[in-house]
Amino acid sequence: MPDRSRIATRYEQELVHLRAMMARMGGIVEYQLTLALSALVDGDTEATDNVLTYERHVDGLAQTIEAHVIRLLALRAPMANDLREVVATMKIAGDLERIGDYATSMALRAADIRKEGYGLSFAVFQRMGLLVQDHLRRSLDALLQKDLHAALEVWHADTTVDAYYMTLFRDVMGSMVEDPRKIRACTSLLFIVKNLECIGDHATNIAERAFFVVKGETIPAPAQHKVALKSHGGEV
Repeated sequence: MPDRSRIATRYEQELVHLRAMMARMGGIVEYQLTLALSALVDGDTEATDNVLTYERHVDGLAQTIEAHVIRLLALRAPMANDLREVVATMKIAGDLERIGDYATSMALRAADIRKEGYGLSFAVFQRMGLLVQDHLRRSLDALLQKDLHAALEVWHADTTVDAYYMTLFRDVMGSMVEDPRKIRACTSLLFIVKNLECIGDHATNIAERAFFVVKGETIPAPAQHKVALKSHGGEV
């Protein structure tokens, strides 16, 4: 007869390993975004090369996590909270992989913009980038720490990212109209702004999945959000 305590210990070790891989993948993707912003704001060409290098690591981790999840589901048959966490982890790995793709795209387009050299200001783009990076970090912390309130805060804060997107979109379009020489560079900037907005959406997805892991239900509709925050000890 199998030793149940040893089986339980191995199972917990596998869960811990899965969480560690997720934390590592999240850290790499967050750093990719840092590099992409550096490529844009500082014209750091080495940062662009590093983003591409880390992209391969992210893709490999996504495949490893998926294989680990499938193994856990097949051999361990997790239940309740564990089942939600395992399934959510595979979906979040997909979110992180897409964020890495967007960071890579940003870095490549930043290099093109720098070649144009029309003296564009990137300060606001940097602020938007730091904002979505903060949302990503907090959503991953919410998942790893099983923090409902943090997940709700990130989910609610996505409206700020959307506001940045609309403002920057209008500003870049206006710059294209004012100076047609900037059309090519501004077109790349529009893609970068959209990439940042999409990264914000994926950070929100992670927050939603973190909430589901702990609560076993989806985040309440916007009209119920304040009630949800209060019920989990948060200030409104």
